Amino acid sequence: MDFLQTPAGTLISLLSLLLLLSTCSGLYEDQIKKFDWRSVHVGSLKHAYVDLNHFQPRVLLSTHEQVIGSLCPKTGEIIWRQVLEKKPRGDIKLLQVSGFADDSSDTAAAPMGSHLGFDMMTVQGHAPALVRGWNTNIGTIEWEWSIMPLNTERAQDAVWFYSNSILYHVVPAWRSHIEVTSYFATSGHTTGSTSKIMAAWINPESCLLSGSFYVCLDGKQLISLDLVAKSTQVIATSLSAEPRSKIHDLPGLSGVLIVDKKLVSVNKDQAVCPDLSSDSYIVGSFNSRKVIAYADLINNMLNINAVYLEDCSPVPELHLSVAFAEHYGAPTLRSFDCKSKRNSDGKNCLFLLSTSAESIVAVQQGRVRWTREESLANVIDTQFLDLPLADTEGTLENEMKGKAGDIATAFMRRITTQALQIKSLFLHVIGLGPPPTATQRAGLVRDSFGLHKMLVLLTRSGKIFGIDNIAGKHHWKLYLPNVAGFENSEQMRLIVQRSSKHFPLQPLCAIVAKSAVSNGNGVLFRFNPITGQASEGGLLQLNYKIKQLALLPETEEDYVKGILILDGANKVHVEPKHATPLAHGMYLYTADLKTAELEGYYVKYAGGELSALPIWNVRLGGHNSEQQIISVASKNPIEHVHSQGRVLGDRSVLYKYINPNLVAFVTQAPDATHKSVLNLYLIDVVSGSVIFSMTHRKVRAPLHIVHSENWLAYSYFNDKVRRTEITTIELYEGSAQANNSVWSSLQAPSMPLVERQSYIIPTIVEAMRETITERGITNKHVLIGTASGGIVEMPWHLLDPRRPISSTTQGREEGAIPYIPELPLPTENYINYNQTVARLRNIYTAPSGLESTCLVVATGLDIFVTRVAPSKTFDLLKEDFDYILISIVLVVLTSGSLIVRHLASRKLLKQAWK
Repeated sequence: MDFLQTPAGTLISLLSLLLLLSTCSGLYEDQIKKFDWRSVHVGSLKHAYVDLNHFQPRVLLSTHEQVIGSLCPKTGEIIWRQVLEKKPRGDIKLLQVSGFADDSSDTAAAPMGSHLGFDMMTVQGHAPALVRGWNTNIGTIEWEWSIMPLNTERAQDAVWFYSNSILYHVVPAWRSHIEVTSYFATSGHTTGSTSKIMAAWINPESCLLSGSFYVCLDGKQLISLDLVAKSTQVIATSLSAEPRSKIHDLPGLSGVLIVDKKLVSVNKDQAVCPDLSSDSYIVGSFNSRKVIAYADLINNMLNINAVYLEDCSPVPELHLSVAFAEHYGAPTLRSFDCKSKRNSDGKNCLFLLSTSAESIVAVQQGRVRWTREESLANVIDTQFLDLPLADTEGTLENEMKGKAGDIATAFMRRITTQALQIKSLFLHVIGLGPPPTATQRAGLVRDSFGLHKMLVLLTRSGKIFGIDNIAGKHHWKLYLPNVAGFENSEQMRLIVQRSSKHFPLQPLCAIVAKSAVSNGNGVLFRFNPITGQASEGGLLQLNYKIKQLALLPETEEDYVKGILILDGANKVHVEPKHATPLAHGMYLYTADLKTAELEGYYVKYAGGELSALPIWNVRLGGHNSEQQIISVASKNPIEHVHSQGRVLGDRSVLYKYINPNLVAFVTQAPDATHKSVLNLYLIDVVSGSVIFSMTHRKVRAPLHIVHSENWLAYSYFNDKVRRTEITTIELYEGSAQANNSVWSSLQAPSMPLVERQSYIIPTIVEAMRETITERGITNKHVLIGTASGGIVEMPWHLLDPRRPISSTTQGREEGAIPYIPELPLPTENYINYNQTVARLRNIYTAPSGLESTCLVVATGLDIFVTRVAPSKTFDLLKEDFDYILISIVLVVLTSGSLIVRHLASRKLLKQAWK
């Protein structure tokens, strides 16, 4: 008889199986979304189709962030979303939904059991161009085909249109001709040879595609071609005046354009209503008749009207007027659809709009049904702000800030404060107390550990959000129209001028941007980050261009940090003006990314005026000036360095090279031998001296860099071995410290000792950021964002460049791990577990009130907010701490000690009487 078939053998087999099973290391189920939250987005709208009469009502859309998806028309929630490839491969050229073609009878819906049709078709990219058919119910690809153009440069300007199951590929050769190739939409087979239409008048500035018509603006006339006509002829349409703005096509009508808010048709078979004048139009159907709906924003009221296309008569059923919030921006109609009501009393219509603030707004039944804040898909800067104190804490804070007097005065002040607090408590209990403030009603009060903060987000469109970092609630929104980023691809800046620590003064933030309408001059907008209200004058239009800016120390008057601005003429300005004397002795530097030229300036205050004196110049362009700066990394200005040195195995100290003025510059240039060369420079931006430089050959971007304390970590792609690598650098002064109290770049110590090492990371890096805490005591970890949307918390001891090649006694004494080139990525190190952040671009960190805890926000297409504890929560009790048990133990021990003390004294007394 086989032993395994006996009861004892079965028991042993089960025990062996249990021993082989490994335990799972991860989050408990009740911890999911307890300390974190995620906001999911689709991006700014590009194409949209509302379909309320489908068996599953939906809103199909594509966005400028290369996303296609489906929204619920009732709530605006995402039903499904597909994030396509990045630009240029994922750039959506055409979105065609079955049943929404110019001819309503033309449908390409697939018969049951076949794969020849489509619910939705997309065309994306140009080299190659990908044509895909989608199942709109679940968001899956049904079929796909692609073409690779012979001339990829011309194919970048290619456009597509769909008509009668044929897909047309239009490739312009500017000032020469147009090439048109037709394909069967579902199979990709060509219908014939490519036709070449001579058109020497086409140019990239004034040409567009309107249905099957290729139209160009030439002065006071429109020159067009019908690309599907049997005999091609040039059509000239005269205009009354030269357009003041750019012309646009009207989707849904072939050969109809919007010229200075008017409709103009170049198609003789398509009549329009020339008397209409509006900011936005859309074509749809109502009562089985084609209508043109148009929308205008007047005094924060959105007015939507419509006319029948055939006779231009109004459609009163589609008229509505809705209050439109100012923070939405300027609206543009995208699509609408109507559905009969259940009681057969008219129709219920849903209008979908996009705005200049990159919001998606749905209007239905005379009100805003729902909104989606898609500008959050393009966050460019963020700050964590402390919340204001409660009234009682603010009173105590004021008392502690009071001037020291005699003991009697301090005692009377303390008694008076407590009496007022008791009175306030009594009035609150009986219901006669003062009403809570708006911030208190919203729960915006500082907690004991400083974990509850206001998260202020600045987006690419100029929209600002105040979000609760605990719950993700949007407390306020602001929109700044006509602002943009600076030259050199520099984005707008969000600056904290005054924090919440100066009670009762309100915190103050500023947005520094470039005006999009006033010749590129600077714009300064100041606001309260807790309430979202403008303050200190609000929007300030500067009369100069901004070249560089820096933050000054706090002023004694109002604790506001001034903004030092260097304009295009190298003149210096300070906002606010009363902080101007504080700029004396400041140092500034500028970096030109294209020429790789650095310049340093000394700011001098004399005679009531500021001047910038150039003191150094560094050119990193190389002998042929081909090098370009691709990254600049400075240290976090709020960083605290807790330890000045590193203890070695022999108990000696290796002191860190901590230069607060050290900035890392990375340049890249093509090379005939090594394909691409990447150079790293560490430069003191006060003295202009190059502290260290290093060259990497056969490597290229994307490059991401972290600079903190005395170390750097940066990732790049190694072209030679086709992998992503991370190089780390540490700088040390040596065994003796030059100056342990004050650092001076003008009297800097000798060149530092440099430790460096490289590692292999088995993923593509999209972002990097170091953790930061209030005092710098906690260990430093590096947060690495991956292309898959995960965020890995990498301990610094794994990236340490001093990791020994072999295990030595000195290495073990230092706690250094033996060097292994591959960096591990265990699943338990992913701080966002299954909360993937699509298109991760940036990671921001900020300290909390707890030394052990660091606040984190990751931005991309989605937003993920959490907190990490690199050294565990050493200053916080665990949630399951048994307070009852420890209280009982303390009471028992205290009682026992008193009883034992009494018994011991009685024993001593008895012994004394013997």
